[in-house]
Amino acid sequence: MPAHDPVAVPAFLYGTAWKEDRTEALTELALRAGFRGIDTANQRRHYFEGGVGQALAASYRAGVVTRAELFLQTKFTYQNGQDHRLPYDPAADLSTQVAQSMASSLEHLGTDHVDSYVLHGPASGRAGPRRTPRSGPRWSASAMPGCTRLLGVSNVSWRHLAQMALSGAETPAFVQNRCFARRGWDRDVRAFCQERGIVYQGFSLLTANGEVLHDELIAGIAGRIEATPAQVVFSFARAVGMLPLTGTSDAEHMRQDLASLELTLSPDEVEAIESLAG
Repeated sequence: MPAHDPVAVPAFLYGTAWKEDRTEALTELALRAGFRGIDTANQRRHYFEGGVGQALAASYRAGVVTRAELFLQTKFTYQNGQDHRLPYDPAADLSTQVAQSMASSLEHLGTDHVDSYVLHGPASGRAGPRRTPRSGPRWSASAMPGCTRLLGVSNVSWRHLAQMALSGAETPAFVQNRCFARRGWDRDVRAFCQERGIVYQGFSLLTANGEVLHDELIAGIAGRIEATPAQVVFSFARAVGMLPLTGTSDAEHMRQDLASLELTLSPDEVEAIESLAG
């Protein structure tokens, strides 16, 4: 796996959080529906990474997909985001914890590498001295040779990212955040990412924005393009440069979500949806 090999990032990711004993079946269903990007985490509190690996193995055996066709993304989670089922020694230093969590993830997923490895939130929710996402030598691709191709961070603010940049930390390939319309669709973070060539991954685009799904504007656009409100939101997300995630457990919604990739909104419609934040 040469380091210079390009990484094909799909236009949609399937998120595997909060599925527990349905993780294997739903992940396999998503792969059969056509998803080729899978997002998970080595955080047993909210994810069952082993179930994702079981789905991958079953899909490989059935000829649904090959490892080479997939984009696999997992995460390292600090202890304050975990429950008692830790994938590393809590007494170890951070570098060791990252290495242990990565080794566990590779075993869970049945692979020798992931395509993206994400730092699952900063050490603290507050940006300030010693509060930025920990990076540098302990959090870089060179610290995990051959194990990951790209690095990312999640659940971060503009201040976290600005402090990372000032510290000289390695620029992440991805930023993954929960995206709220009422907070401007995370506009400041998206702008930071766009300026630096970072791909913004938006999650909870539907569950965090229930009011948007019932807005008259969205309903009108959905009627014009013969789409569902959810498809309009995902089409908007792509139009403003987001890589969207969906975690639906419904087979028809999986199909609809992927079909949204074929939809196009007008610039005026994109601008109007941006303005829904007020």
